[in-house]
Amino acid sequence: MAHPLVPEVGKKAAVAWLGGRMAWCAWFDDALYVVSGPGEQELGELHDGIEVTLRGDHGGRVVTWPAAVTRVEPSGEEWEKVAPQLAGKRLNAAGSTDEVVARWASTNVVYALRPGSDAITGTDLPDGSLAAPPRPSGAARPTKRPFRLHRVRRHKG
Repeated sequence: MAHPLVPEVGKKAAVAWLGGRMAWCAWFDDALYVVSGPGEQELGELHDGIEVTLRGDHGGRVVTWPAAVTRVEPSGEEWEKVAPQLAGKRLNAAGSTDEVVARWASTNVVYALRPGSDAITGTDLPDGSLAAPPRPSGAARPTKRPFRLHRVRRHKG
């Protein structure tokens, strides 16, 4: 049985941290659902035991729990129930709900993350950041000093 705080926070969550990486998500019934693949967030292969951290209305961590991860298969009953709802919650999706679901079925993976019984809440949460370091990117540039038209003089006084 999951900690009662997990579904309450999960229902309100729009994003979750999965092993230190932020991902958009949606909670339905008893699981947190995420989509990974081309055109969506690249989460890689998710595995059992990945730590899921959810935040509260104040923006701080509320609960962390290890997840039992399952792939939602496009031909299954769970897919038929969850994929259209998940697509409806996907902001800025290209195409209609049916087009998004069809694209996910062919090129993406939908994961169901179900909580275990050993959630970490309240004062047991760590104080520091658990964010993964940024991945290297060719888009990064060195920060330049701001341009100033006139020299700034400091007044002595």
